[in-house]
Amino acid sequence: MIRVGIIGSTGYAGGELVRLLMNHRKAEILWYGSRSYIDKKYSEVYQNMFRIVEDICRDDDLEKLADQVDVIFTATPQGFLAGLLTEEILSKVKIVDLSADYRIKDVSIYEKWYGIEHKSPQFIPEAVYGLCEINRGLIDAKTRLVANPGCYTTCSILTAYPMVREGLIDTDTLIVDAKSGTSGAGRGAKLPNLFCEVNENMKAYGVASHRHTPEIEEQLGYAGDCKVTISFTPHLVPMNRGILVTEYASLRRKGDGTLPSYEEIKAVYDKYYASEKFVRVLEKGVCPETKWVEGSNYVDINFVIDERTGRIIMMGALDNLVKGAAGQAVQNMNLLFGLKESEGLEFVPCFP
Repeated sequence: MIRVGIIGSTGYAGGELVRLLMNHRKAEILWYGSRSYIDKKYSEVYQNMFRIVEDICRDDDLEKLADQVDVIFTATPQGFLAGLLTEEILSKVKIVDLSADYRIKDVSIYEKWYGIEHKSPQFIPEAVYGLCEINRGLIDAKTRLVANPGCYTTCSILTAYPMVREGLIDTDTLIVDAKSGTSGAGRGAKLPNLFCEVNENMKAYGVASHRHTPEIEEQLGYAGDCKVTISFTPHLVPMNRGILVTEYASLRRKGDGTLPSYEEIKAVYDKYYASEKFVRVLEKGVCPETKWVEGSNYVDINFVIDERTGRIIMMGALDNLVKGAAGQAVQNMNLLFGLKESEGLEFVPCFP
C-alpha cells in the first residue's frame, strides 16, 4: 500500500485528490495537510466526506511528513514547495507538485512571469514535467520530483501536440483561446469570483500576460524542436468545472501546394493518441464539450480544417480538477510506483 500525504488537502485540487484516492486500491492517505484548518475534522471542511474520512487536518511540516509517507502531493500556491524543499526531504520521499514551481526549466522565465524569487532552483533540472501522454518514459521508480501540469497547459498542449510534433502548422501563428470554470481560480475568497460577479457573465483575463503562456510555449517548443510563440487568452465562464480550448494556426501546405486532408491529419492524431486511455479523439464533425468529460480524467480533442483561410481549428476539453490537476497527479503517482496508469481513475464522466 502506498502511503500518501497531501499538503493543501482543503483546496479544490487537494479535495479532488482526496476524492480520487479514496477509490484507489493501492493508496492510503495518512496526512491531510491544511494550514487553514489544523486540528479540524476533514469532513467538517468538506461535508461530502462525512463518514468517509474521519481524520483531522494537520499542518504542512514537510520534514516530518517525509518520514511517514512514500509520496507527498503538494496542492499549494506557487513558491510554497520551492521555499521548503531540501535534498534531505527528496532523499526520503517522492513529491508530485501541483504548483508551477518546477514546471519551467528556465528559472529566470519563472521569476519574470510569476513575480517571485525561486528559492530552490537546484531541483529544477531533475523535475520531470508530468504530462504522462508525452513524458511517461521519464517517470519511473527513480524519479523523485514530478512537476504536475495545470489545467490550461494540459489541455492546450495535448490539443496541439501532434500538429507541432509533425511540423504541420506554422507555430508562429498559433492562437490559444481558453475558457475555464471558476474552480480553476481556487477556493480562496476573491471578489472577482463571487457569485454575483461571475453568474451570467463571461470575461477575459490575463490578456497577453497570463503566467501559463511560457509553460505552453516551452513544452510545444520541445515537441517541435523549435521556438514557439503563442497568443494565449484565458476566459472565466460561469460554471464550476471544465476547460475548453480552441486553437487556431496556419497549416503548412504540402509540396504540391495543397492543404493536408482531414484523413491525413486524423492519422496524425491517431498516431499519438489512438492507444491512450485518457485522450479521446472524437469522430469527424463532433466538437468537444466540457460536459462530456466532467468528473473524469479524459481529454476530448478534435479539429476542423478551414479550407477558406488555410487554417486548422483544434479543440480540446477536460475537467480542470481531474485531468487538469488531481487526476493527472494520481496518474503520475501510478507511474512512479509501477502501477497500472489508470488505477483509481477509471471514472465514467458525469452527465448531466
